[in-house]
Amino acid sequence: MKRIHPLPLSVLTGLLLFAAWPVSPLTFLVFVAFLPLLWLERQGVKGKHFFGWVYIAMLTWNVAATWWVWNATGPGAIGAFLANSLLMCLPWLGFHAVRRRMGNTAGYLSLIVFWLSFEYLHLQNWGLSWPWLTLGNVFAARPGWVQWYEYTGTSGGGLWVLTMNILLFLLAWDWFHHRKLVVRRALVALGVLVVPLGLSLLLTPAPPDKMPAGNVVIIQPNIDPYDKILTGSFDAQLQRLIRLSDSTIDSNTVLVVWPETALYNERGFEEDSLKKNFFLKPLWAFLHRHPRINLLTGIESFRIFDYKHSSTAMKIPDTDKFYESYNAAALMDSSGPVAFYHKSRLVPGAESLPPFLHFMVPLFEKFGATEEGYTGQADRSVFHTTDGRYGIAPAICYESIYGEFMSRYVHNGANIMAVITNDGWWGDTPGYKQHESYARLRAIETRRFVIRSANTGVSCIIEPDGQIIESRPWAKVASIRRPIPTETGQTFYTLCGDCISRIALALALLFFGWNIITIIKTRTSRG
Repeated sequence: MKRIHPLPLSVLTGLLLFAAWPVSPLTFLVFVAFLPLLWLERQGVKGKHFFGWVYIAMLTWNVAATWWVWNATGPGAIGAFLANSLLMCLPWLGFHAVRRRMGNTAGYLSLIVFWLSFEYLHLQNWGLSWPWLTLGNVFAARPGWVQWYEYTGTSGGGLWVLTMNILLFLLAWDWFHHRKLVVRRALVALGVLVVPLGLSLLLTPAPPDKMPAGNVVIIQPNIDPYDKILTGSFDAQLQRLIRLSDSTIDSNTVLVVWPETALYNERGFEEDSLKKNFFLKPLWAFLHRHPRINLLTGIESFRIFDYKHSSTAMKIPDTDKFYESYNAAALMDSSGPVAFYHKSRLVPGAESLPPFLHFMVPLFEKFGATEEGYTGQADRSVFHTTDGRYGIAPAICYESIYGEFMSRYVHNGANIMAVITNDGWWGDTPGYKQHESYARLRAIETRRFVIRSANTGVSCIIEPDGQIIESRPWAKVASIRRPIPTETGQTFYTLCGDCISRIALALALLFFGWNIITIIKTRTSRG
């Protein structure tokens, strides 16, 4: 068969992945997106040349699918595009090495386990994690296809995508080289495609039998995020939040939800003295008028310590005291603050940088953070409303993309999930739409209702099957009032976590070890 130049094959893989990505209607293209790259590898491209073509494919995908990050931070976007594309090459290089030394079966299996291991280690579990392009996220706008995520999480979707691509590639290869194997390959591929779809039909949960007497109010104030940080603008913003809440609350309202950093000023609010803060007097007056409700709100806050409380604590000039800054969520009632949660999955470049990259701090724009970034917390704090009805998982923006991270709230008693976010930094781009759709996967994984309060939109309510039942459009001042049922059971995923990725990681270590042994044996025999 005539060879195809690597460049169009490389670029085509990147474009197919982009074309399949939420919120595109062409999701099915993900099942063939890697075929061009697999074909390229099978043509015998070796070493640094193969790495170069893979890098072009991954860079094309990253830039095309997440170009909107530039609207929030130019240096951060460039860093994310270049670094993430580079790291995405590692599973392909490992696959290329294994297939050459151990054959096709081991090679294609290694691609699956290397990719899933890469996602688990890089996209989920270190300081520069970027889970936006986790392969299983591709089905976020197709929740009806992946109801089985309550068992596997997004790694199950990644396994499905990679397996289908490999089977279809082998089918195409056999069509040109081994026609007698085509029918068998086609039947296997059809089964791998259809069985997960059938399982989704069987696993779709029934709607709740009855709705609770109380309701939840979600506020979308539509405040421009760049106006939000202007000096002197806080009072007007607070009054808008209060007026919109007052107009939506009724006698059955239990919980009101405001978005990320709804309470913001340039210096932040000291958590230990919120009741005494002059600028928050209208807030306390609002809560005294509604003594039965709890307010969940985002807040830019800080605490002062007599010692260096953490590695991110900063010294207050000309004193012996230190402070920590937080992108936080707070639960409040008429008596004052009830509980705080400090965002722990911080956005690389915008909210934090690992210690080894602190020299790059001047290059990155900040979302109102301190020079050295925010301080997070390790545990998943659950907020409990005063009446005991709701155990709330308070996810702040970027955190809602992490499946296993979010599942830990359920272990701590969460019966609903609340995502508070400010997606306005990206403008009217695919970014906020993708972010909304990813929350649908968290609903399936945990079988919990998800309530989403977004500053500029989209605010919505998501059922445990991932279906959006009520939403408010982008860039509109809006609110939602609706009863939200609670769920108390646990899914396999919330009990056991990301088992598929852990198995893949163990197999990847075996492949890596065996590859090293093979290299040593080869060199020894030559010597």
